[in-house]
Amino acid sequence: MAASTKRDYYEVLGVARTATAEEIKRAYRRLARQYHPDLNKEPDAEAKFKEINEAYEVLSDADKRAMYDRFGHQAVGGSAGGFDPFGGFGAGDIFSTIFDAFMGQGMRSSGPSAMRGADLRYHLQLEFEEAIFGTEKEITYQRLETCATCRGSGAEPGSDFVRCPKCNGQGEIRMRAPIFNMLTVVTCDQCGGTGRTVAVPCHTCRGEGRVRATRKVRVNIPPGVDSGLQLRLRGEGEAGVRGGPPGDLLVAISVKEHPLFQRDGDDIILELPVNIALAALGGEVSVPTLDGEETLHLPPGTQHAATFRLRGKGVPSLRGQGRGDQVVITRLVVPTRLTERQRELLQELASEWGNQPFEKRDGGWFSRLKDALGM
Repeated sequence: MAASTKRDYYEVLGVARTATAEEIKRAYRRLARQYHPDLNKEPDAEAKFKEINEAYEVLSDADKRAMYDRFGHQAVGGSAGGFDPFGGFGAGDIFSTIFDAFMGQGMRSSGPSAMRGADLRYHLQLEFEEAIFGTEKEITYQRLETCATCRGSGAEPGSDFVRCPKCNGQGEIRMRAPIFNMLTVVTCDQCGGTGRTVAVPCHTCRGEGRVRATRKVRVNIPPGVDSGLQLRLRGEGEAGVRGGPPGDLLVAISVKEHPLFQRDGDDIILELPVNIALAALGGEVSVPTLDGEETLHLPPGTQHAATFRLRGKGVPSLRGQGRGDQVVITRLVVPTRLTERQRELLQELASEWGNQPFEKRDGGWFSRLKDALGM
């Protein structure tokens, strides 16, 4: 902000020029709380917060205040301190401006800015039925939250900020490379580009502005989710830095296997054991589904791996377009243990059938085999 456009520091803090140091401090604390970016989401809150801090840095220092009262903004050079013969722009700024014009600002830092909080990932395992019909789960996880003691500033309540000793309040470090005499400007790693550090770090967060806390949140699981799906919970990640927005929580879904059912898209697959008598004669059989028992009619002569569909007994579509089907696949079961009566009956059948396979009426593969062999 150029000197000609700067507001009077006393006007910024809303105090008279005869205000005492204590009155200036009270005014600063009140305004800092009012316009702190973590608390005030108005578009110009951050700019006002910086202006308030700049005014307080000058008026809270007796020597700077005396220079300011006598010579105005140029005497203190804004937040840089000391008389500025360049009219509000330091020599470093002039060199940096020339360098930026030459390099297209490719290596200059944009200064302090808010940083979005990190996204977090949570692995949630669901029962098969929970994934099919949906449910609500409460999950517990750890995240970084804004410190309630210092409201994210990192400073002990009642303490002041001081100029960063590493960058002298500039928020940037200027380094001149010996080759080509090029000037590189990077954000100060000690103050993060703010130009200020806390005089007394907050005892709760140790000056970090964020603390690790346990968070509980309820997650609504829609019907039809499957393994590999991620649900995004906006704003449930880690808190931002310097007033930045929070990150998100990504809930990664995995589904346990079911002892009977398998999933194929929106369809449910069930393998149904069928004995040879039922397969040959046909009949009705009770079939388990996710909605309860259903009666399935098997026609006479049902073959191994025959498929039947139970409409609407599958998985609800995530797009809200009805449900899939349940596909029943028959698996013929050959008995391994027989009672004497069962053995007798099967021996009678064997005697009746002989050792030849059954011929199909439409001229199946056995008929074609006999024809080919001239039998």
